[in-house]
Amino acid sequence: MRPVLAAIFMVLTVAAPYPVSAGGEFVQPAFPLRVAPDADHLEDAAGRPFLIHGDTAWSLIAELTREEAELYLSDRKKRGFNALVVSLIEYKFASKAPANAYGERPFREPERFSLPNDAYFDHAEWVLRRASDLGFLVLLAPAYLGVGGGGEGWYGEMASAGPDELKAYGQYLGQRFGELHNILWLHGGDFDATDKNVVRAVVEGIASTGAGGLRTVHSAPDTVTAEYWAGEAWLDLDTVYTYGDVYGQVLARSQGATAKPVLMLESLYESEHGAGAQTVRAIAYGAMIAGAAGHVFGNNPIWHFSGPGIHHSDLSWQEALSSAGAQSMTHLRRFFEEIAWWEFAPEPDGGVLSADGEGGRLLVAEKNDRTMAIAYSTGLNAVIFDSAALGGQRVEFRWFDPANGEYHENDIVLAAKGTVRLSPPSPLNSAGDEDWLLILRVTG
Repeated sequence: MRPVLAAIFMVLTVAAPYPVSAGGEFVQPAFPLRVAPDADHLEDAAGRPFLIHGDTAWSLIAELTREEAELYLSDRKKRGFNALVVSLIEYKFASKAPANAYGERPFREPERFSLPNDAYFDHAEWVLRRASDLGFLVLLAPAYLGVGGGGEGWYGEMASAGPDELKAYGQYLGQRFGELHNILWLHGGDFDATDKNVVRAVVEGIASTGAGGLRTVHSAPDTVTAEYWAGEAWLDLDTVYTYGDVYGQVLARSQGATAKPVLMLESLYESEHGAGAQTVRAIAYGAMIAGAAGHVFGNNPIWHFSGPGIHHSDLSWQEALSSAGAQSMTHLRRFFEEIAWWEFAPEPDGGVLSADGEGGRLLVAEKNDRTMAIAYSTGLNAVIFDSAALGGQRVEFRWFDPANGEYHENDIVLAAKGTVRLSPPSPLNSAGDEDWLLILRVTG
């Protein structure tokens, strides 16, 4: 893993060498993806760094018609998302579960994993191919296990089926989807499988066909995936799933001994547990500043669309497409892609920056060559910059509003003057929230 250096994590209007075209559009990746040599992030087949900027769409295949799926995919591409979390077969959270919107069930006989229904998987393949056409990586759960291994997922049925039948299911998936290079296999699902062979059998079945694709696990909340599945050669990414301190958990993994990219896979969803746009922004920016290879945004009701959910929503999924949180995610991706985000490292102690006052939070990262840094602040009136630490160099700084994606005017600070108090343009950003980003760049 790269060493901790000193200060913040993104910024500026310098054009990125890869993901943003001259016309301002995001460049589609060349699949398949692979783990980059530094093991901190992913890169595409052309060697371009790939920032996982995901949306949670668990019920996409089971709940939506093709016309509805087209609407969803087109909207998410327009908003800058490049990855989706999707269940291949749905157990509970679809209107006709386990059947899809057309009434097609995944298996010819109930829970017979070795007897797949081609008609069901024809529709699934259409969705996955359409996602590939639009440049989406699909984090595809072959069989979501369910919270606690209970009635929300397939764990009980999988345990009863046994390894041979599950391996046959994996072989079918490998043969059916092996030529689709936009799939990252997302095993598990809200549960640390008591019988790991339930997961291993599907993994082995897919691999036995020669199908490629990166692989990881959706664990139970707060499980360290790379530790729970230690020794499994097939595990390519570590994942964080927590309703607690996202920054802290990602930081511990990214700075730990396990040489795997860390993905912030799940935390609070917008419009659940009182979470609004600032909450989901804090999750995403916190993960990225801590050294994640990417993050996944979630919204209720988007994750289940028109199917059964867990929390009530006053909005239809179509209305929720333009949620404040989703709009924030577009600005977040553009912010990161306008810099070489993969060249930054977290600075847990703040480096040359510190919080002015108490009650807020300041998260900092710095570019490896120490020419640029950024800080994500919440609930702070100002940030203290120790200009003397840069030994007389000139520094350009500016503020970024994460709610509307706008930068505010530059100022130049001549370093070696001691401490400088940097205040945002106003206490609240354009949405009336308390979060801002401060960007610094050494200019001479």
